[in-house]
Amino acid sequence: MNILNADLHCHSVVSDGTLTPEALAERAHTNGVQLWSLTDHDEIGGQERAASAAKALGMSYLSGTEISVSFAGHTVHIVGLGFDIHDARMQAGLRGTRGGRHARAQDMAAGLAQVGIHGSFEGALQYAGNPDLISRTHFARFLVETGVCKDTHEVFRRFLTEGKPGFVEHRWANLKDAIHWIRDGGGMAVIAHPARYAFTPNEEYALFSEFKAHGGQAVEVVTGSHSAAEAVEYAGMAREFGLAASRGSDFHSPDESHTDLGALPWLPGDLTPVWELLQHRIQ
Repeated sequence: MNILNADLHCHSVVSDGTLTPEALAERAHTNGVQLWSLTDHDEIGGQERAASAAKALGMSYLSGTEISVSFAGHTVHIVGLGFDIHDARMQAGLRGTRGGRHARAQDMAAGLAQVGIHGSFEGALQYAGNPDLISRTHFARFLVETGVCKDTHEVFRRFLTEGKPGFVEHRWANLKDAIHWIRDGGGMAVIAHPARYAFTPNEEYALFSEFKAHGGQAVEVVTGSHSAAEAVEYAGMAREFGLAASRGSDFHSPDESHTDLGALPWLPGDLTPVWELLQHRIQ
């Protein structure tokens, strides 16, 4: 059944969102979401709260996270859905992936200081509900709040992307390990928002090929950052590689996100939605 208002990608204060898991659950429910997942970056600390809030509202829930992966010189995100949040290998893997963020943030602050922006580490830290997950998004909010930029999109364009003063590359998990953590915990691995990666066609084909070879099973076809044309393109990739299709807004904040929870187009009718394969994991 593809006509299901499922939103299987969003972020809370546990990573780089601005709302609590409970507030997100309420917003999703108000917007008509029937099946929801909280997918904080490299973190599952909000999962029990999210599941409990969803249950109280009568909304179905899948456990989730979004794992940062290094592939072909780029950072790629792999969403995990429906895994056991108590699985020891998943917990250890996510801990290791989070570990480098603090040092990376200090290096980012040093780069910004060289162009006259001081105090950005301490400033960003004020926006990080979880100090272990301080990220570019928290720096962006600080730079907007202090008037350096008018919005977070300008921050990324001027300071936090490759070749700019505040960009620091980080070595994340590898693709095989991330997929295995998810699969070993009984879940499904999903390539998040594939149109966002600046891959050549050959690199993208390699990503999908390796993802599938390591046991990856799905791709986000409909997501907040995909245009209608990109949704069509990645529906084609799902067919070509025999992948299920996922749907998620990638919602972070009422003030920053282009797409609200639950406000996405439907999945193409001929694709297999991830929830059909995860019925046994839905809470």
